[in-house]
Amino acid sequence: MANEESLATRLTRRFPAGSLAVRNLSRQRLRAGLAMLGIVIGVFAVVTLGMLGTALQTAALAELGGLGNQVIISPSDGEENLGPREIQAIRQAAAGGGTVIPLKSGGASVSGPNGQSFAQLYGTTQPAALFGVDDVPDTLRQGVAVGDELAAGVGARVGSAIEIEGNRYRVLAIIDSEGTFSPIRPGSAVVLPPDEFVADDYAQVVVQADSADDARAIADGVRERLNSRQERVSVLSLTSVLSRITEFFALLNGFLLAVAGISLVVAGVSIFNVMLMTVSERRGEIGVLRAVGIHRDEVLRTLLVESTLLGVVGGALGAVLGQSLSWEWRSAPDSRCLPCSCRRTGLSCSARSGSGC
Repeated sequence: MANEESLATRLTRRFPAGSLAVRNLSRQRLRAGLAMLGIVIGVFAVVTLGMLGTALQTAALAELGGLGNQVIISPSDGEENLGPREIQAIRQAAAGGGTVIPLKSGGASVSGPNGQSFAQLYGTTQPAALFGVDDVPDTLRQGVAVGDELAAGVGARVGSAIEIEGNRYRVLAIIDSEGTFSPIRPGSAVVLPPDEFVADDYAQVVVQADSADDARAIADGVRERLNSRQERVSVLSLTSVLSRITEFFALLNGFLLAVAGISLVVAGVSIFNVMLMTVSERRGEIGVLRAVGIHRDEVLRTLLVESTLLGVVGGALGAVLGQSLSWEWRSAPDSRCLPCSCRRTGLSCSARSGSGC
């Protein structure tokens, strides 16, 4: 006990302003506690909103990350289809950097065991590469792949038959629209061999690049080969979409941090108000201290230590609470999942993104 008292005495003598500040704050617990609570709320808001913005950006990019690897080439205004010359130029531009998937398209009424519905028809020799799922075969021979929404509407299943414009086709696969990543809407689509279409030319070409950098290079190569003299094709590199998404979330993060910063400024003003009230109420005590020889700098140092203690302790508590909430959110099993709203833009959500939704 004597050792503890001697240690406390030495600390008091070593840091008189600190011991005096602690004593003054303990005498005004309610006022100091409210000021500290403001700091806790401000720091907590900064930490949690910053984490929220970062988490939203991470989850969105994980959900849409595969978009950056796709390039969509379609005929420009005035052109109807893409012919063999354009397809060959696209293959040359994508050589070694991705898979070229020419697409024919159309629309027709589809009849199944339980009903009839209108469907979008697509013709390609590489359905598996287009959708990126294991349930779709690499090639379609004497059969079709049907979107899950259409299959549910007409009662189709694997092995059953559907009728398109008087022709019967066996269903080889059902495309899970929740597990595909494609520029088309597979839920209401029917994918056929391209030979089933009357037209010889293709409506568009999808290039599934190996990486985002390859996608940019392929897009530039296609423009150079086909649009050097006149604009023959329209090239959409979805890396620009991801760039805009990243810019949006950076702006959102800045806005959230600005909103949280306002609460932190308000908390700082509350500390200033507490110290102002303290000085006003302790004029007599300050006068006595000055009368017994305490220098003005010592009094000012004591007040600064009081405000610093309020800020440091409140900030530490707010940071700990914010980090605790962040860790709890990260440990939740569905913390990285976002609602699959991609279909609003005509794109389906990815099963390969690793989001686990």
